[in-house]
Amino acid sequence: MENRKMRKLINIIMAFATITAIAFLIYGLKTDLFYSQSVLGDFLTKFGIWAPIIFIIFQTVQVVFPILPGGIGLLGGVLIFGSLTGFIYNYIGICLGSIAAFLISKHYGTPILESLFSIKLQKKYMSWAENKEFPKLFTVAIFMPVAPDDFLCYLAGTTKMTLKRFTIIILLGKPFAIALYSFGLSAVFQHLALLVQ
Repeated sequence: MENRKMRKLINIIMAFATITAIAFLIYGLKTDLFYSQSVLGDFLTKFGIWAPIIFIIFQTVQVVFPILPGGIGLLGGVLIFGSLTGFIYNYIGICLGSIAAFLISKHYGTPILESLFSIKLQKKYMSWAENKEFPKLFTVAIFMPVAPDDFLCYLAGTTKMTLKRFTIIILLGKPFAIALYSFGLSAVFQHLALLVQ
């Protein structure tokens, strides 16, 4: 009985979170929030001291719905909040999003992969899920900045990997890739800005 109640509560929370995220996603797509750093900056300034929390939610949604270009958020975090603070907010948001993706996949299984990702990407990595060495493969991939992290987080949810192990890998593996992307994109952006002047 307790398990049934807990499952029902989880279903309600998941449904509410999904509806909220979809509403935010629709708003973001309609207003170019996900495609323009300046629009993102203007959007966040409206929230004053709540801006960091809104930005972290933004980054979380970008992981849960991987159809969005993650580079906008990474670059926006650094440009809006500064290098160190932006990196921290990026890190928190992406880690929360990764854990959310893992839990969603644990709950819904492989059908969620089929609805969110291309067949080509699935074919390339699905064999990893059946490999006994998946935790090691996943760990290495998370440390690499070029791996399809969003997909791999969902894929991990379809394996026997525990939430504890997944969370440890994400918390330890994400900083390097996020720092590389955040500061790399920032350097490229500043270089382009100088060329335009």
